Order: sequence, then C-alpha cells, then structure tokens
Amino acid sequence: MADAFFSFFILLPLLLLPLLYFLVRPRPIKIPITNRHVFITGGSSGIGLALAHRAAADGARVSIMARSLQKLEEAKNSVKNSTGVEVAIFAADVRDYDAVKKAVDEAGPIDVLLLNHGVFYALELEKMELSDVKFTIDVNLMGCLNMIKAALPQMKNRKDTLPASIAFVSSQAGQVGIYGYVAYSASKFGLRGLAEALQQEVIGDNIHVSLIFPPDTDTPGLVEENKRKPELTKIIAASSGFMKADEVAQKAFDGIRRGSFIISCNLEGIALSLATSGLSPQRSFLMAFVEVIAAGIMRIAALCFQWNWYGSIEKWHKQRKCTPQST
Repeated sequence: MADAFFSFFILLPLLLLPLLYFLVRPRPIKIPITNRHVFITGGSSGIGLALAHRAAADGARVSIMARSLQKLEEAKNSVKNSTGVEVAIFAADVRDYDAVKKAVDEAGPIDVLLLNHGVFYALELEKMELSDVKFTIDVNLMGCLNMIKAALPQMKNRKDTLPASIAFVSSQAGQVGIYGYVAYSASKFGLRGLAEALQQEVIGDNIHVSLIFPPDTDTPGLVEENKRKPELTKIIAASSGFMKADEVAQKAFDGIRRGSFIISCNLEGIALSLATSGLSPQRSFLMAFVEVIAAGIMRIAALCFQWNWYGSIEKWHKQRKCTPQST
C-alpha cells in the first residue's frame, strides 16, 4: 500500500515535471519595459490610464490613444504630474482603420502594444438593440484587429532584437459566460481565439502575446455599468472579486514581462485560468504542472460554480412568478 501511494503521489509527479519542461511552448522569455515604446489604447481613463502610469513609472516611452481629445489631455497631465513623464496622445476611434493607421504611423514603431479599449452593455440579449450588439463587437473585437493590422508591420521590422509584446485586456467574462453579458462575453471570448492564432503567426518575429483577465475593476465605466446591470447579473458577478485599476496594471505588466499568455489578476482569476486552460500555450512548466494536476479538481469546482449560478437563476425566476407584476 505504501509503495502504491509513493508511486502515485510522489514518483509520477516527479516524472511529470521533466516531461512538461520539454513540452511547454513557447519557451520562457523576458520582455523589458524600460526604454521601450508602450502604446496603450483606451488609455485616457480606468485601467488604460493606470497602465499608462505604470509604464511611465517603469521608464517606458508611452503613447495613449482614445476617442476624446479632452480626456486624453487630462490623462496626459495626470501622468506628467505623477511621474514627470510626457506621454504622447492620439485621438482615434479603433473602429476606423485609417485613423488608427495614421495614429500608429505618427507614434512610431511599437515594442509593447496594449489593447485595453472596450465598451460594455449589461443587458439581456432580448432587450438589446442589434446596433448595440454590433457596436460592442466592432469596438472590442474588430478594434483589436484594426490596431494589430496597423501596428504589426513596424513591430516586425523594429531595429532592436529585444522581444516585443501584444497584450489584450480581456475580462473574466471572456473566460466564462455570465447572465446579461451575451454581447460582451462574445467579444471577449473572441479575443482568446484571436490571441491563440496570432501567437502562432508572430512567434517567429519574437513577438509574444498575452491575454489579461481582470475581474470587476474600480473604474468610471464600472460605476456606469452598475447603474444598468440586470439584477441577476449583479447576483452572479458578486461571486467574483473586485480590484483597483492600479492593481490590475501592476499584475498586467508583471505578466507581460514574463511573456505569460494568460495573465490572471486575483485568486478567482487563477482558478478560472486553471479551469479554462484548454489548448492555450503555456511558457511556465511549473504552471503547466499545476494545470495538469488540478484539471480534475478544477472541473469539479467549475461544476460547483455552475450549480450556484443556475440555482440563483432558478430562484430568481420562481420569485418573479410568485410576485404579482405591476402594470
């Protein structure tokens, strides 16, 4: 009995580690930020502004892009006052490829492209206008494709030989679907497929792709979002954590420096990433080991979450049926 226990719980994991060290691809990498050009979309507020502060404090040359020139000017002053660094600003809509291309060309070759822009409507699909669905997907998904298409030629032809990065700020709603997030989750799930395919295309150019999965984050956008969220969305979303924008920015740059494909921001995010690792690339053989060992356990945990969420949905619908509706 003791021999069987030793073989299963000690020997097999020890044999698994060298196998995973051989298997993991892409290989580990270190991506410097200091003295590199960091270009951030949606950089005028929220997580984007926090990323700009973090990049400037780390010694990067920073460019930020957003639609509102006034907000960009305010963000520029904010970064200058806190870090002493002068950031470049570009007003453009990510849906407009020509405007995006012009901004990227003016900014110059990019070393770290941080795609942070995004819009959000928390509403059941039946109640959403199709124009709002299209707007969400055009900004969140097509906007990223426009930015990458515009920036990639110069990124591939950069003069230095240091590794470069393309990082997407997704959402935990891009890892698991949530009630009321139909259009938003569709756009954020799309980023994962984009990122996985893109990494294969650009790895030969020493460009490394990251997906950042923050939870609900204390931003002006969240304040507005919470005013309109369906009741069930609030109930289900409450099971996740809550973070400050500067905390997310720190986690993001820590992960980008390591070249991590998946960047989780809190404990719930780590659990989600383990549960949804699937066929995504993994640079760390230690994290690959955890993913393999935890796969069965995380599936049980995922089923527990679904049991809780669907229980909340069933309870909510029962209460509505029992409560007379006002006319």
